[in-house]
Amino acid sequence: MADSVKVTRSYDSSRRRAQAAETRRAILDAARSLFLSDGYGATTVTAIATRADVSVETIYKAFGGKAGLARAVFDQALAGEGPISTGERAEIVKREEHDPRRRLRAFGGFVAEVAPRVAPVMLLIRAAADTDPEAANLWQHINDERLQGMERTARQLADEGHLRHGVSAEEARDVFWACTAPELFELLVLRRGWTPERFGEWVGETFVATLLPAEPDSAAA
Repeated sequence: MADSVKVTRSYDSSRRRAQAAETRRAILDAARSLFLSDGYGATTVTAIATRADVSVETIYKAFGGKAGLARAVFDQALAGEGPISTGERAEIVKREEHDPRRRLRAFGGFVAEVAPRVAPVMLLIRAAADTDPEAANLWQHINDERLQGMERTARQLADEGHLRHGVSAEEARDVFWACTAPELFELLVLRRGWTPERFGEWVGETFVATLLPAEPDSAAA
């Protein structure tokens, strides 16, 4: 009897977790769709709840309101799909790829993968920040986190001695920061029609050309 109770409870717990994850996914899908189609200000929590077929109370309990939803939509876009998030895969490359050129070009590949999902959400939050204090706080927090991530990447290159002579870790951080900004994706991909893949290649090659010493063959030529 005890074993039967344990199996039943384990099954019920697993089912509840799966249902909770499905509900969360439905809410975030509804929020992303409405935010991007109608704008942050015009989208209400009630509209998101209706689209996701949940109660308004469920959303407030899970996310705390629109700013919390926007943050969760951003995090979902950043992570991507699959068992290993995009950020985790990027960290693996940083840790295991010792050639700085291949590492930076891989970084550009991650930008091509992530930016189409993340940049529209970031641009949405940036626009909302002009009039909504909670969105402004979220925008600042996301930018602070992004800058800290670029700082770690730049510091690793500097500590390993890969940066070109005269390029400081701070300058490298700023190059990473500028080239991965949603505004640049907006200009080149959304406005000028570059493909995300072309954009990612350009970002990777810009990192290599700007931050690393010239390759021996190039220097000789």
